[in-house]
Amino acid sequence: MNNRFPSNITSEEIKSLPRSGFGGEIIVVEDPRSVPEAVRMLRKYSVFGFDTETKPAFRKGVTNKISLLQLAVKEKAFLFRLNKTGLPPELADVLSDPGKIKAGVAIKDDLAGLQQIRPFETAGFVELQEYVNDFGIESNGLRKLAAIVLGIHISKKEQISNWESKMLTGSQLRYAATDAWVCYEVFTRLECLNGE
Repeated sequence: MNNRFPSNITSEEIKSLPRSGFGGEIIVVEDPRSVPEAVRMLRKYSVFGFDTETKPAFRKGVTNKISLLQLAVKEKAFLFRLNKTGLPPELADVLSDPGKIKAGVAIKDDLAGLQQIRPFETAGFVELQEYVNDFGIESNGLRKLAAIVLGIHISKKEQISNWESKMLTGSQLRYAATDAWVCYEVFTRLECLNGE
């Protein structure tokens, strides 16, 4: 076990860290005709941070379909507005590709939600909440992992915003890109340590 990280972190400790977020290029895909080109760009990479966003339902018994799928690398975040594009076969193929690693936090519900839009075989997914166990990390929510592994404080204030708005705000786009990018950065940082 690699014990170079603290196992837990408090909210106060997180607040003392520098605020950070994704600073690269955000590619928003909301026209079904743009999907093939975005997937062609995606296929150049072998490791992604993975996340989804769903419009919150404030009434009991009401659930919404996933609105947004985020796949991020170091300098690019691809945000697919599934409420506008659906889950096209070529994008599902990336999610089924065992040669493309998709690292995320609490991904079980994300995958179940995506499969309600289009059934696909899941392959190449890494659940960071389990992966970090080998490093002695017990606090495994995304915000805490960003703090423990990357030493940064990320904002979660857009989490319950309307992900099906006609236009997503700049703040929503940065939030969504940051969540997937943090997953990418945490996974690649820990993979480097594994290789030492």
